[in-house]
Amino acid sequence: MVRCWKRSETTGLEDSQCMDEGPTVSCQFPHKSFWVILSATLLLVIIALGVMGHLWVKQPDAQVVRITVQDLTGTLINQSALVDKHNDLVTYSVTSQANHTSTVLFDIKHGLICYKHINQETCYLRKMERSDYENVQSLLQQSMEKENQLVLLGNETQRQTEFLGVMGGSQVDVSTLEGPLQALCQHSSIHWTRRQDGPGKQRLVYFCIDICFPSNICVSVCFYYLPE
Repeated sequence: MVRCWKRSETTGLEDSQCMDEGPTVSCQFPHKSFWVILSATLLLVIIALGVMGHLWVKQPDAQVVRITVQDLTGTLINQSALVDKHNDLVTYSVTSQANHTSTVLFDIKHGLICYKHINQETCYLRKMERSDYENVQSLLQQSMEKENQLVLLGNETQRQTEFLGVMGGSQVDVSTLEGPLQALCQHSSIHWTRRQDGPGKQRLVYFCIDICFPSNICVSVCFYYLPE
Protein backbone atom coordinates (compact mmCIF):
# COMPACT_ATOMS: atom_id res chain seq x y z
CA MET A 1 0.00 0.00 0.00
CA VAL A 2 1.29 3.48 -0.93
CA ARG A 3 1.14 5.92 1.94
CA CYS A 4 1.39 9.70 1.38
CA TRP A 5 1.30 12.75 3.55
CA LYS A 6 -1.54 15.20 3.07
CA ARG A 7 -1.79 18.53 4.85
CA SER A 8 -4.92 19.03 6.90
CA GLU A 9 -6.21 22.50 7.55
CA THR A 10 -6.95 21.69 11.19
CA THR A 11 -4.52 19.10 12.35
CA GLY A 12 -1.47 19.74 10.18
CA LEU A 13 -0.20 16.53 8.65
CA GLU A 14 -2.16 13.33 8.51
CA ASP A 15 -1.62 10.24 6.51
CA SER A 16 -4.11 9.04 3.97
CA GLN A 17 -4.26 6.11 1.69
CA CYS A 18 -3.47 6.92 -1.96
CA MET A 19 -3.74 3.49 -3.46
CA ASP A 20 -5.17 0.21 -2.38
CA GLU A 21 -2.26 -2.01 -3.38
CA GLY A 22 1.51 -1.96 -3.74
CA PRO A 23 4.42 -1.49 -1.39
CA THR A 24 4.58 1.35 1.08
CA VAL A 25 6.52 4.30 -0.50
CA SER A 26 6.56 8.05 -0.13
CA CYS A 27 4.80 10.20 -2.72
CA GLN A 28 7.45 12.92 -2.25
CA PHE A 29 9.36 13.58 -5.51
CA PRO A 30 12.59 11.50 -5.34
CA HIS A 31 16.13 12.23 -6.57
CA LYS A 32 16.65 15.62 -4.98
CA SER A 33 20.25 14.60 -4.29
CA PHE A 34 20.64 13.83 -7.99
CA TRP A 35 19.97 17.44 -8.95
CA VAL A 36 22.40 18.67 -6.29
CA ILE A 37 25.16 16.39 -7.60
CA LEU A 38 24.41 17.39 -11.20
CA SER A 39 24.56 21.10 -10.37
CA ALA A 40 27.85 20.66 -8.49
CA THR A 41 29.32 18.70 -11.41
CA LEU A 42 28.32 21.38 -13.92
CA LEU A 43 29.81 24.04 -11.67
CA LEU A 44 33.11 22.17 -11.48
CA VAL A 45 33.17 21.75 -15.27
CA ILE A 46 32.56 25.48 -15.78
CA ILE A 47 35.33 26.36 -13.31
CA ALA A 48 37.75 23.95 -15.00
CA LEU A 49 37.00 25.39 -18.44
CA GLY A 50 37.46 28.91 -17.09
CA VAL A 51 40.84 28.05 -15.58
CA MET A 52 42.00 26.41 -18.81
CA GLY A 53 40.85 29.43 -20.82
CA HIS A 54 42.63 31.78 -18.43
CA LEU A 55 45.87 29.81 -18.72
CA TRP A 56 45.56 29.78 -22.51
CA VAL A 57 45.02 33.53 -22.68
CA LYS A 58 47.90 34.19 -20.29
CA GLN A 59 50.28 31.93 -22.18
CA PRO A 60 53.26 34.12 -23.07
CA ASP A 61 53.44 35.14 -26.72
CA ALA A 62 56.94 36.62 -26.47
CA GLN A 63 60.28 34.89 -26.09
CA VAL A 64 63.60 36.48 -25.20
CA VAL A 65 66.58 35.38 -27.30
CA ARG A 66 70.00 36.43 -26.03
CA ILE A 67 72.76 36.89 -28.59
CA THR A 68 76.45 36.99 -27.71
CA VAL A 69 78.85 37.93 -30.49
CA GLN A 70 82.55 38.74 -30.71
CA ASP A 71 83.50 42.10 -32.17
CA LEU A 72 86.55 42.63 -34.35
CA THR A 73 88.79 42.81 -31.30
CA GLY A 74 87.40 39.59 -29.81
CA THR A 75 85.38 41.37 -27.13
CA LEU A 76 82.02 39.78 -26.37
CA ILE A 77 78.99 41.98 -26.97
CA ASN A 78 75.63 40.99 -25.49
CA GLN A 79 72.31 41.73 -27.15
CA SER A 80 68.78 40.56 -26.50
CA ALA A 81 65.81 40.23 -28.83
CA LEU A 82 62.20 40.00 -27.66
CA VAL A 83 60.33 37.92 -30.24
CA ASP A 84 56.56 38.37 -30.24
CA LYS A 85 55.21 36.01 -32.91
CA HIS A 86 51.57 36.73 -32.14
CA ASN A 87 51.96 40.43 -33.02
CA ASP A 88 54.78 39.97 -35.60
CA LEU A 89 57.20 42.09 -33.56
CA VAL A 90 60.91 41.73 -32.84
CA THR A 91 62.44 44.22 -30.40
CA TYR A 92 66.22 44.45 -30.04
CA SER A 93 67.94 45.89 -27.00
CA VAL A 94 71.51 46.78 -27.92
CA THR A 95 74.12 48.01 -25.44
CA SER A 96 77.28 49.54 -26.85
CA GLN A 97 80.76 49.33 -25.34
CA ALA A 98 80.19 52.84 -24.00
CA ASN A 99 77.22 51.41 -22.05
CA HIS A 100 74.67 53.22 -24.23
CA THR A 101 71.51 51.24 -24.93
CA SER A 102 69.50 51.53 -28.12
CA THR A 103 66.19 49.95 -29.10
CA VAL A 104 65.40 48.64 -32.57
CA LEU A 105 61.82 47.56 -33.24
CA PHE A 106 60.95 45.44 -36.29
CA ASP A 107 57.21 45.74 -36.99
CA ILE A 108 56.92 42.90 -39.49
CA LYS A 109 53.17 43.24 -39.96
CA HIS A 110 53.46 46.86 -41.14
CA GLY A 111 56.91 46.55 -42.73
CA LEU A 112 58.63 49.16 -40.57
CA ILE A 113 61.82 49.43 -38.53
CA CYS A 114 62.11 51.97 -35.74
CA TYR A 115 65.45 52.99 -34.18
CA LYS A 116 65.71 54.82 -30.87
CA HIS A 117 68.95 55.80 -29.18
CA ILE A 118 68.83 56.11 -25.40
CA ASN A 119 70.59 59.49 -25.41
CA GLN A 120 68.28 61.08 -27.98
CA GLU A 121 64.62 61.98 -27.75
CA THR A 122 64.22 61.01 -31.40
CA CYS A 123 62.93 57.97 -33.28
CA TYR A 124 63.96 57.08 -36.81
CA LEU A 125 61.72 55.10 -39.15
CA ARG A 126 62.62 53.04 -42.18
CA LYS A 127 60.63 50.70 -44.40
CA MET A 128 61.73 47.08 -44.26
CA GLU A 129 63.49 45.64 -47.29
CA ARG A 130 63.92 42.06 -48.43
CA SER A 131 67.18 41.60 -46.52
CA ASP A 132 65.50 42.86 -43.33
CA TYR A 133 62.74 40.26 -43.64
CA GLU A 134 65.32 37.53 -44.23
CA ASN A 135 67.36 38.54 -41.18
CA VAL A 136 64.34 38.73 -38.90
CA GLN A 137 63.05 35.43 -40.26
CA SER A 138 66.25 33.75 -39.13
CA LEU A 139 65.54 35.04 -35.63
CA LEU A 140 61.92 33.84 -35.71
CA GLN A 141 63.07 30.41 -36.83
CA GLN A 142 65.68 30.31 -34.10
CA SER A 143 63.12 31.16 -31.43
CA MET A 144 60.81 28.42 -32.72
CA GLU A 145 63.59 25.95 -31.99
CA LYS A 146 63.53 27.21 -28.37
CA GLU A 147 67.16 28.33 -28.38
CA ASN A 148 67.27 31.14 -25.83
CA GLN A 149 71.04 31.71 -26.00
CA LEU A 150 73.06 32.18 -29.20
CA VAL A 151 76.80 32.61 -29.48
CA LEU A 152 78.15 33.96 -32.78
CA LEU A 153 81.84 33.42 -33.43
CA GLY A 154 83.79 36.39 -34.69
CA ASN A 155 85.58 34.51 -37.49
CA GLU A 156 82.29 33.12 -38.84
CA THR A 157 80.22 36.32 -38.71
CA GLN A 158 79.63 38.48 -41.77
CA ARG A 159 79.68 42.20 -41.06
CA GLN A 160 78.26 45.04 -43.07
CA THR A 161 77.51 48.72 -42.63
CA GLU A 162 74.37 50.55 -43.65
CA PHE A 163 74.06 54.34 -43.80
CA LEU A 164 70.67 55.91 -43.20
CA GLY A 165 70.08 59.54 -44.02
CA VAL A 166 67.55 61.43 -41.92
CA MET A 167 65.16 63.19 -44.29
CA GLY A 168 64.55 66.85 -43.59
CA GLY A 169 60.96 67.97 -43.11
CA SER A 170 59.81 64.39 -42.60
CA GLN A 171 58.61 64.59 -39.02
CA VAL A 172 55.87 62.06 -38.27
CA ASP A 173 52.83 62.50 -36.03
CA VAL A 174 53.06 59.80 -33.35
CA SER A 175 49.27 59.32 -33.40
CA THR A 176 49.50 57.95 -36.95
CA LEU A 177 51.71 55.06 -35.84
CA GLU A 178 50.65 51.65 -34.61
CA GLY A 179 50.54 50.82 -30.89
CA PRO A 180 54.06 49.39 -30.38
CA LEU A 181 55.68 52.26 -32.28
CA GLN A 182 53.60 54.78 -30.36
CA ALA A 183 54.73 53.28 -27.06
CA LEU A 184 58.39 53.45 -28.07
CA CYS A 185 58.27 56.98 -29.46
CA GLN A 186 55.57 58.55 -27.29
CA HIS A 187 57.69 61.49 -26.09
CA SER A 188 60.08 61.72 -29.03
CA SER A 189 60.24 63.43 -32.38
CA ILE A 190 59.95 60.94 -35.25
CA HIS A 191 61.67 61.17 -38.64
CA TRP A 192 61.79 59.08 -41.78
CA THR A 193 65.14 57.84 -43.04
CA ARG A 194 66.32 56.28 -46.28
CA ARG A 195 69.25 54.10 -47.17
CA GLN A 196 72.23 55.88 -48.73
CA ASP A 197 75.59 54.76 -50.11
CA GLY A 198 77.37 56.87 -47.52
CA PRO A 199 77.27 60.25 -45.83
CA GLY A 200 79.98 61.82 -47.98
CA LYS A 201 82.93 63.77 -46.70
CA GLN A 202 80.83 66.82 -45.85
CA ARG A 203 78.46 64.92 -43.58
CA LEU A 204 79.18 63.45 -40.14
CA VAL A 205 77.82 60.19 -38.75
CA TYR A 206 76.45 60.96 -35.30
CA PHE A 207 75.74 57.43 -34.00
CA CYS A 208 75.66 53.79 -35.07
CA ILE A 209 73.74 50.76 -33.82
CA ASP A 210 75.11 47.22 -34.24
CA ILE A 211 72.49 44.49 -34.69
CA CYS A 212 73.42 40.80 -34.92
CA PHE A 213 71.17 38.04 -36.25
CA PRO A 214 71.28 34.25 -35.80
CA SER A 215 72.23 33.91 -39.48
CA ASN A 216 75.77 35.07 -38.50
CA ILE A 217 75.18 38.53 -39.95
CA CYS A 218 75.93 41.70 -37.99
CA VAL A 219 74.78 45.02 -39.39
CA SER A 220 76.12 48.36 -38.22
CA VAL A 221 73.40 50.96 -38.93
CA CYS A 222 74.78 54.51 -38.96
CA PHE A 223 72.75 57.73 -39.08
CA TYR A 224 73.46 61.17 -40.45
CA TYR A 225 71.35 64.13 -41.55
CA LEU A 226 70.71 64.73 -45.21
CA PRO A 227 71.08 68.28 -46.54
CA GLU A 228 67.89 70.27 -45.98
